[in-house]
Amino acid sequence: MHPTEIIEVMFVWSVLAIIVMISFFLKGRRRNICRTLALVIFAAYCILYVARPIWIDAQIDKKIKLLKPYLEQQYPDEKWEISTVPHREKGYKHLNPYYIYVVFENEEDVTYYYWVENKDHIYQISFSTNNGLDELKHFEKKNE
Repeated sequence: MHPTEIIEVMFVWSVLAIIVMISFFLKGRRRNICRTLALVIFAAYCILYVARPIWIDAQIDKKIKLLKPYLEQQYPDEKWEISTVPHREKGYKHLNPYYIYVVFENEEDVTYYYWVENKDHIYQISFSTNNGLDELKHFEKKNE
């Protein structure tokens, strides 16, 4: 389990414990309301914990669909391979799952990182390579 998940779980269980402890001091209808509130919070957290990776995958797919036409327009005669962070696998939780990696066929030793907000705002935010900066063929300079 990743440290941020541990913090989330500790926070949720702390809130639930406080609500349940408060309910022991109350009587009748208020006790039932507190316990129902604790149950609703627990159920909401469980649903969020299960649904979050599915939501992230859906957002990434949508961003990849927006990036493909952008790359086709920017580099019409090029071939590339798109990859993303395998955020569901162990060891990748610390990486941002919304970064999209592009490796061009004629420049296989360079990985370009793209950030997609919407169809009008697609940015090449970074790259990684072992070669010098002069050899980058697909580096996009920012328009300021």
